[in-house]
Amino acid sequence: MSNQLPREPSALSLDLKTSKKIEINHRRNKEKDHTELLDECAKTFNYEECKEQYWNPEQYSMLFGTPLWNEASESQRVLLNQLYWVAYYSQIISAEIATIFYNQTSAAGLYGLNDFRGVCDMLDLESAQERAHINAFFTISEQVEEALFGQRMFSFNMRNAYAQTMIYPDTNLLKDQWRALQLRSFALLSSGSAFIASQYFTVRGIRTLNGKMVQQRLSQYYQKHPDQESCSVPSKVSYYHYMDESFHFNSSCIIGHDVVRSLPNPTAYERLVGNLSIAGCQRDHSNFSTVVNGLFWYEPALFEPVYKILRSSHFGMDDKEAMDMMKRCFCEENQAVHDSFGTMTTAIESYKKFLDPLDYVNGPNKNLSIMRRMNVEKYLLNNRKAMSKFKAPAGYTPS
Repeated sequence: MSNQLPREPSALSLDLKTSKKIEINHRRNKEKDHTELLDECAKTFNYEECKEQYWNPEQYSMLFGTPLWNEASESQRVLLNQLYWVAYYSQIISAEIATIFYNQTSAAGLYGLNDFRGVCDMLDLESAQERAHINAFFTISEQVEEALFGQRMFSFNMRNAYAQTMIYPDTNLLKDQWRALQLRSFALLSSGSAFIASQYFTVRGIRTLNGKMVQQRLSQYYQKHPDQESCSVPSKVSYYHYMDESFHFNSSCIIGHDVVRSLPNPTAYERLVGNLSIAGCQRDHSNFSTVVNGLFWYEPALFEPVYKILRSSHFGMDDKEAMDMMKRCFCEENQAVHDSFGTMTTAIESYKKFLDPLDYVNGPNKNLSIMRRMNVEKYLLNNRKAMSKFKAPAGYTPS
């Protein structure tokens, strides 16, 4: 006579294909975990040793394709290449702070179901890896900005998961407070609803999908370098990070596309929350940036740090020269504007393919209607309006 209590098998345990995907992705991520390598990079980084090197492929340089890039000296181009790395991964820090938190709230929502431990264990490993990523990015970015400017340009003091995910959004105090309230509400809902918990990975998948497109190219700089031993530490970090993130993207796909089929059909309210969160992601990604091609920063929010960089000793411009250069870069058509808009267009089509299989996603979200409102003409109009009001920061002294 069996002493085992009868238990209804979960839909996930019966879905052998998805269960196998979870097991394989988790096991391979543990086997190829880059945490120790990233920690070693953070410990050994010395800006003096690589300050004259490119850290990314040349086209992944700050303001690449603008008049500033076209007229820059070779040493200035190296600097812009390095600043792309600092700015890009400062944004990734912000995103990964949020990922750590929502991995845990979502795991709480999923762990309440039978046989979902494997999913939650997979997320626990990823959260630990994200902490190593953040530490490496943070350590390098701070050292670079201290050496170059003696102040922060794109890095920031650590923030909590309720802050704006985008570092340079189109926002104000009221919008920031409303956003924080939405994020707190989503955290509560995802910890108590398996569907909303799994749907978070739809949003995470969208965000990671865009990052995956850029980060693959950044990682190739080290991967294809003829002398990897002499390659810069930041280039190695890009590669190690991308290798970890490849497994994280797989997790998002498995949970957002496959695991969700093992859950009860969502209620009307759960569908509403799911679609609101996707629409929120669209709003986050509704701008494009020539400062950092591949990020969805609101360009006028970047005027101040760019102005400071142009006024620094590295470019040596006076106020009029800096203002004129910014107008040429941000308010007139140039190759960078079209390249960055092209990156946004590619992202839209990739997001569309990612969302197409999901029945609960509504038409405007599947078509990425919010993101499609942006175009080159609107970008230039926004910048011209903002530039007409922009002035040098009060009390600013060039470094």
